[in-house]
Amino acid sequence: MADAAPSNQDLFTCPICLDLLKDPVTILCGHSYCMGCIKGCWDQEDQKGVYSCPQCRQTFTPRPVLNKNNIVAELVEQMRKTRIQTVAPVVVGLFAGPEDVDCDVCTGRKLKAVKSCLDCLVSYCATHLKAHNDVILGRKHNVVNATGQLQERICAQHEKPLEIFCRTDETCVCFLCMVGEHKGHDTVSASAARKEKQAHFGETQRGFHQRIQEREKELQDLRKAVETLKSAAQTAVEDSERIFTEMIRTIERRRSEVKELIRAQEKAEVSQAEGLLKQLEQEIAELKRRDAELDQLSHTEDHIHFLKAFQSVSAPLESKVLSCVYVNQRLSFEAVKKSVFTLQGQLETLCQEGFMKMSATVTGIHVVLPSEPTTREEFLQYCCNFTLDPNTTNTNLHLSEGRRRVERRTDQLIQSYPDHPERFESNAQVLCREGVSGRFYWEVEWSGLHVLIAISYKSISRKGRGNECLFGRNDQSWCLVLSSSSSSFWHNNKETKFPLVASSRIGVYVDHRAGTLAFYSISDTMTILHRIQTTFTHTLYHGFGFGPESSVKLL
Repeated sequence: MADAAPSNQDLFTCPICLDLLKDPVTILCGHSYCMGCIKGCWDQEDQKGVYSCPQCRQTFTPRPVLNKNNIVAELVEQMRKTRIQTVAPVVVGLFAGPEDVDCDVCTGRKLKAVKSCLDCLVSYCATHLKAHNDVILGRKHNVVNATGQLQERICAQHEKPLEIFCRTDETCVCFLCMVGEHKGHDTVSASAARKEKQAHFGETQRGFHQRIQEREKELQDLRKAVETLKSAAQTAVEDSERIFTEMIRTIERRRSEVKELIRAQEKAEVSQAEGLLKQLEQEIAELKRRDAELDQLSHTEDHIHFLKAFQSVSAPLESKVLSCVYVNQRLSFEAVKKSVFTLQGQLETLCQEGFMKMSATVTGIHVVLPSEPTTREEFLQYCCNFTLDPNTTNTNLHLSEGRRRVERRTDQLIQSYPDHPERFESNAQVLCREGVSGRFYWEVEWSGLHVLIAISYKSISRKGRGNECLFGRNDQSWCLVLSSSSSSFWHNNKETKFPLVASSRIGVYVDHRAGTLAFYSISDTMTILHRIQTTFTHTLYHGFGFGPESSVKLL
């Protein structure tokens, strides 16, 4: 029995999970399934009350009781052991790694998928691919190399395969979309649309290559300009340091000379004064001596001695000191101090004037950036695609067309979105998922009563109804406001009005590095509506706000 098992392994494969049977059960029609698989199928049929075989479609009422088929279970276990012995050496190195696509059928450690079925939307390893092909024998499924993007092939609204391309909205849709939202649109099969797009593939790729070359040249020129600027700045710093050092040394030298001059004059004057002091001290001593002699003479009784002594004691002393003392008392260094103060003022004035000239010269130095576009063709070189972020979408708004269209209708039920901290709680606003930190251009088409076309920092507040949450009413956002009766620009709660905009297509240009933001009216011509020059400090995000019965589409 065990020898027969490997040659009939398909008999022991569950038609639902395409793997070896687990807890096999055999239903009344004779087909065998995993107990868990057939229970899952019949659980979905409980509401009908009629249960069917997934293979032969035979129906049963009431729901059959499922019991494990022990004989089949034993055969499956032997099959499993045999397969492990024969397959184990082969699958070494075939287990799925971080960069590989997992087999969706394997249990436990997954093998690397080799193919993906676009009809079943399942990826298979070599073993399960064979089981898949055996089950669909006689039917043709679209099998491609393993891809991890199968969910992108499912319609998010109807959970059906995306097989149709809508030329009108430039998006992939399912058959249910064709009879609903895209009814009456110009649609073709996905393969036909690809052939049309493929015809322009080479031209588009050449355009990309040309743009890459242009941007690489701009990048190289800009890097060279930056290096030149850095080198020139370093040289200027070193030269200015050297010059200022020489100036400081000159001032230090002049300070020493003035100090030596003052000290020399001080020394000369003090020396002269000390000579006069000595003479005065000597004269005072002589006068005191004579005064003492006079005091003694006043008490003598010898008249002859008195007369002789008095004549010598009273003889006048020669003195030239008094007039010199009066002259030297006027000695002062105020003139020197005044001269130093004058020099200080002159230096400060000279330095201030020189600094202002140098500052103006340095401010005038800048890196030459690529010129701003002037024609629509030049603007379109910076064109980029954006998608609306459902995590920020207010519940009164509805996203469609691959999250590239958003509308607000008064007859529309509130959209069901899961709670998210980035969602605009009260204002009918939404941000795009992609940020802007370079040079970008995009166009939008608007309709309705009242629309806000904005760019904003991601840090804008989302909770409440205050100005901190509303585009254009704070320092976090810049906003173009369009309606059927007026047009204006808002930033930081300040309004700039301009003539009514008649065009339904608006172009938005941002140069983050240069701090440029411009809005254009697009019709047969491209007309500037409003332009600002500022400094952007963070990544920018495109955003929209809506009045009733209004919509915007990203083009």
